[in-house]
Amino acid sequence: MRSRSNSGVKLDNYARMVQQTILRHQDPVTGLLPGSTGQSHSWVRDNVYCVLSVWALSLAYRKNADRDEDKAKAYELEQSVVKLMRGILQCIMRQLDKVEKFKYSRSTSDSLHAKYNTTTCAPVVGDDQWGHLQVDATSIFLLFLAQMTASGLHIVYTQDEVDVVQNLMFYIEAAYKVADYGMWERGDKTNQGITEINASSIGMAKAALEALDDLNLFGAKGGPGSVVHALADDIQHCQSILTSMLPRASMSKEVDAGVLAIISYPAFAVEDISIVNLTKEEIISKLQGRYGCCRFLRDGHKTPKEDPNRLYYESAELKLFENIECEWPLFWTYLILDGIFINSPEQVQEYQEALEGILIKQKDGLRLVPELYSVPPDKVEEECMNPHSVERIPMGKCPLKWGQSLYILGNLLSEGFLAPGEIDPLNRRFSTIPKPDVVVQVSVLAETEEIKELLLKNGIEVETVADIHPIHVQPSRVLSHIYARLGRNPRLGLTGRPYRRIGVLGTSKFYIIRNTVFSFTPQFLDHQQFYMALDNKMIVEMLRTEISYLSSRWRMTGRPTVTFPISQSMLTEDHKNLDPAVLATLKKLQDGYYGGARIQTGKLSEFMTTSCFAHLSFLDGKPSGSMSRHDEEYDDDAGDGDGYVHELHCDDEADDLAQYLDHLLAHSAPKKPKQKVGGLGRFKALATKTKEMVSLKNKAQELNIQNVNMYLSSKLFRAPQTSLNLTESSASSETQVSVTAESGIPRDASGAIDYNALAQLLKDTQNLQDQADILNILFKDKGMEWDTNLHGKGTTVRSLLSDLYEKAGELKHWGLIRMISGMLKKKVEELDSACSDLLAHQKHLTVGLPPEPREKTITAPIPPDQLAALIDEASDGNISVAILTQEIMVYLAMSIRTQPSLFSEMFRLRIGLIIQVMATELAQSLNCSGEEATETLMGLSPSELKNLLHHILSGKEFGVQRSVRELDAGASPAISIHHLGNTGATKSERAGISKLKSDMKMAEHRLSLTDPFKEPRLSLTEPIAEGMRSQSLDIENFDAARYRLPSIESLDIPESIPVAKDTRHGQWLRRRRLDGALNRVPVGFYQKVWRILQKCHGLSIEGFVLPSSTTREMTPGEIKFSVHVETVLNRVPQPEYRQLLVEAILVLTMLADVEIPTIGSIIHVEKIVHAANDMFYKDQRDLGAEEHILERDPSTGVCRLLYDSAPSGRFGSMTYLTKAVAVYVQDFLPSGSCAVQ
Repeated sequence: MRSRSNSGVKLDNYARMVQQTILRHQDPVTGLLPGSTGQSHSWVRDNVYCVLSVWALSLAYRKNADRDEDKAKAYELEQSVVKLMRGILQCIMRQLDKVEKFKYSRSTSDSLHAKYNTTTCAPVVGDDQWGHLQVDATSIFLLFLAQMTASGLHIVYTQDEVDVVQNLMFYIEAAYKVADYGMWERGDKTNQGITEINASSIGMAKAALEALDDLNLFGAKGGPGSVVHALADDIQHCQSILTSMLPRASMSKEVDAGVLAIISYPAFAVEDISIVNLTKEEIISKLQGRYGCCRFLRDGHKTPKEDPNRLYYESAELKLFENIECEWPLFWTYLILDGIFINSPEQVQEYQEALEGILIKQKDGLRLVPELYSVPPDKVEEECMNPHSVERIPMGKCPLKWGQSLYILGNLLSEGFLAPGEIDPLNRRFSTIPKPDVVVQVSVLAETEEIKELLLKNGIEVETVADIHPIHVQPSRVLSHIYARLGRNPRLGLTGRPYRRIGVLGTSKFYIIRNTVFSFTPQFLDHQQFYMALDNKMIVEMLRTEISYLSSRWRMTGRPTVTFPISQSMLTEDHKNLDPAVLATLKKLQDGYYGGARIQTGKLSEFMTTSCFAHLSFLDGKPSGSMSRHDEEYDDDAGDGDGYVHELHCDDEADDLAQYLDHLLAHSAPKKPKQKVGGLGRFKALATKTKEMVSLKNKAQELNIQNVNMYLSSKLFRAPQTSLNLTESSASSETQVSVTAESGIPRDASGAIDYNALAQLLKDTQNLQDQADILNILFKDKGMEWDTNLHGKGTTVRSLLSDLYEKAGELKHWGLIRMISGMLKKKVEELDSACSDLLAHQKHLTVGLPPEPREKTITAPIPPDQLAALIDEASDGNISVAILTQEIMVYLAMSIRTQPSLFSEMFRLRIGLIIQVMATELAQSLNCSGEEATETLMGLSPSELKNLLHHILSGKEFGVQRSVRELDAGASPAISIHHLGNTGATKSERAGISKLKSDMKMAEHRLSLTDPFKEPRLSLTEPIAEGMRSQSLDIENFDAARYRLPSIESLDIPESIPVAKDTRHGQWLRRRRLDGALNRVPVGFYQKVWRILQKCHGLSIEGFVLPSSTTREMTPGEIKFSVHVETVLNRVPQPEYRQLLVEAILVLTMLADVEIPTIGSIIHVEKIVHAANDMFYKDQRDLGAEEHILERDPSTGVCRLLYDSAPSGRFGSMTYLTKAVAVYVQDFLPSGSCAVQ
């Protein structure tokens, strides 16, 4: 018999250690491992970590087998791994109802449990008796399911189990916006059961999704049916939120050693090496001790000062745990593994030596990793005074199986039994390697032959939808419906993926569905619900944003391909040419560089070899009865559902999509029509029979594909435009009945409004604004569903408003479009995802104008309907404010996705104040009244509004001017916004910046309907517009308060005065107003506030006290602390006054560095500001300034000139604030102190 090699003997030793510490506790029935001896609870996370060493040992035996027994040993160990992983899968499969509910609710009460009964797989505690929602636990199970499957283990046995895994991926895919309890099961560190967004959960979910994407769960023996899919956009959402959070771990934990698991082994979730290194340095510098690392700062778990009889801590109690937090050797095992993966032998050696010194050595030679080291109760004071000085004692479980397992894994790797690639077969460890530059491929398609010829005239050669056969082009909504079928399993009660929008990463691939190649247009072209897509400049801006996003975030094999169709709406009004904004963009795309990305334009067919492909086989192989139904069986009125097909009416409804695809493929032979067919759609539906068209149209409606007529070639479905008799020619407008001011509102004999006659007036008036007024009266008094009988039965107020919306949309009359959108309760499709994006970037939102309770704060994601209702409530029923709030929320989310740096040091975005500041900017720059400015704001096109918002956020100087809008743009007054450099602004540009002098409240004006400035021009010649104006209805003198179209009368916009000669006049006031409204503070401001609070009893701001006890709960780097300080500052309604208070606090914080123990009692910050103001006023009077220049703000008593003074210089605000601080605090300082000069 061969003698045992040295390596074999060593392996046998590790096998003994694994057997003694882990495997002997494994349950023979379920395969699960209990938390500790004598306990029947099995934690999912701990079980997965424990089995890692068993899996690694099996790989080592297989690789280093001296004899057959070693191979047998390897197989035995492998089967123990499979048994445990299947045990966890069994536990989850007993809670599939929770998986199903959680996909929609994301509620803690619907989450999978974190621990199960070891012997029965049953739950051990109730839904509300434990912090069960731990996304990282489910994610680490999925991550290792993928890694182990890739290494050759067979864990998933049946197609049902494949569907379960696919649904678990849906369970974790929104991790970036799910607040959970985190890996320490506590949530917020006060341990009061408050959930929060945790970096460790997001990172683990991202890693699991990436690892499982396109993996065959049956391994090498599987077919296309056992492949699971993740959506690239969800992965990238997790990535961007993670990047924005780290090195912070959550709102309440500025640093957490648990994050080691995501920046290194096993997740490798972070791609930016600088963030990885920064996070690691933070953990080591703030948490490392002599016995391991603390979990997080002020962690009271198992410390001598923790009260074991209470589950929760008091907030102020956390300070007691400072410097005596328990140290966990577990984290050194992570750092050893990290050293192995980054190939740093020094790091491996350093931590192995440190760990060897603190392991517990057994009599039989086994070395055990204890759970933690705690300070002995009698040494607490000594440790507090001199951290890391006293000898600690081991406590808790010994061994901590999770730590023991990672310790064994580290040894197997460092001693060469395994290579890193063997326990990371999916190559997660290469995530930080820089990726090559991405080339974005853009294929422009023409909707019709006419558009193709127009483009050719401009030198741009494109194909039409008919030319690209056999490739099919569909809107992204269809892709959402296709993905909603993924993982659907009626037997298990699983409905597949919730119907959600697909982002640009998802639509930039080619898809093979039923052996046919499909391409999908991006989501932003599919906005049937909202008016942003009516603005071609906005479409172009969105295309630029999406291309730039693609170039920075694309991680898949092959290049991204964007399909950009040019439709009728992208032409000028006369349909003779392309919209200039679209044409300019197409020319730029052809230059090969756009939006900061490299571009390749061409035909779709040319991109087939270089693009990324996804094969969606789950629509191929599951034929069900209704798929074979014939055309005749279609139901004509099939569009009765709301189109969301994820309800579980399994067979019939599940196959709307199947039938739709069947039809699409059956009727899509490239039959070139002999005569040109108008409006040839993006759909490849070239059907000729009416019946086929009807059935295809019904299928499309069932899938909630709006304006399906645009996609279908037949004229059959063109809705006759009889709804509103809107004529645009001058001849007809002169023959119309003139409704003069004298005629007023029609009334019946009793003096009440004659609504029927009023409805008839709709036909007679030509003016869109008047038609909106009439419909507004009918809407207020009669409701949406009142039948006007204008064109026979069924002409309701709603349908007339919809028609007016279409008309206003064609004419680009943005003020009216927004108004009618509000009346029709149109919601931005992405409103809830925009809100979630902002919240996930740790920004709180407020809607409505200050102060509270009108201003409502949003701190956690809420369902779309509730969100819309909250915005309506905060807007005081003002439709215009509500619709602007939605729009700005979407623009903020677009900006935070592409330029997160714009939002640094802002933790709460106050949308009401942002709207107010936008209107103030316009009033100031255009030198007009507050009401006019509000009107102008409402009349801006979406692209202009986004541009104005971007300039305000950027913090750079800019000017606003009225511009002469091109004739075809019709209605709204246009403005141009331009950046002003330090020099070189021309006089005409400078005139755009005016000085705001008197801060009077805006009077309760109402929207003037007869002001020609706001008049929609229905035709291209001035006299006709004049003629129409003369027919205007007189609604002025009639119950104005009740029926006026809502203007933003609640905005407090200062009236402006003539433009000052000196452009610097008003510049600092404006800067302070913008910074105050945006909550922008200097970098490091909140940490300084924390330090000053430790030296006084509190800061009082306008009667609200920020007590020093806050520092007993929170650490300086916590977002929670920043938000707390911001909340107190936000009690101040005037943004410029708030900013002066911030400057005063900044001066105060300089005292934090002075060597004095305390500055005394509560410091009243506003007193310091008023003292500085008095000094400033006195100095100015002494210098002979006139009284009107030194006018004071009536609400605060501060000189307006002080608001407008630069911070530095002889008369700078900081100069006076410093003097005021010195005077204010000198009473508190020790006598004779010269600390403050």
